Amino acid sequence: MRAWEIAANLAYLVSILLATRNSGHTWWTGIVGCLLFGWVFLQTQLYADLTLQGFFIVTSIYGWWHWQRGCEGAPAPIQRSSAREIVMWAAAAIVGAIGYGALLLRFTDAYAPFVDSLVLTFSILAQLLLMRRRVETWWCWLVVNTIAVPLYLSRDLQLTAAFYAAYWVNACVAMPRWYALLCRERSLQVSQVSAGAQ
Repeated sequence: MRAWEIAANLAYLVSILLATRNSGHTWWTGIVGCLLFGWVFLQTQLYADLTLQGFFIVTSIYGWWHWQRGCEGAPAPIQRSSAREIVMWAAAAIVGAIGYGALLLRFTDAYAPFVDSLVLTFSILAQLLLMRRRVETWWCWLVVNTIAVPLYLSRDLQLTAAFYAAYWVNACVAMPRWYALLCRERSLQVSQVSAGAQ
């Protein structure tokens, strides 16, 4: 099991570092990591996390396409979400975690079903934001990593917990980087509009 855990974390680490650098290669490397993590979580009875890997694989295919082509044939720009969107999405993630956790509690032998489900739903939210190149993705990943580290430690997945602690630091580094890229893209758009008006 330890070898699978190491391989999964290394693949996922590469994917996250590529996402920090705003690289489209984050998607295929992420798919490899998800396949490996799926096996690890199946063996450790973290079924919400197992479900999450399937979601990541499907959405990574779309994210890969979206980052390359965008909505109008051009690469998708980094954007910000509105406060209303953030509140609605966070509420949906919490309600989803309660519902899914209740299902796991009732029908499976899942370990920490509600905590595991919070990792699931906020990871889904973070992934959706990442697919759309929204800067708030990094806030969501901070929430996920904060919850995931003690959860994985409690299941004797020390290596995975250590990597998720590193991902927490990575999110802190990526966030200002993406905000800077957002400001740069907006300045470029303003310059292009000004040049077009002249």
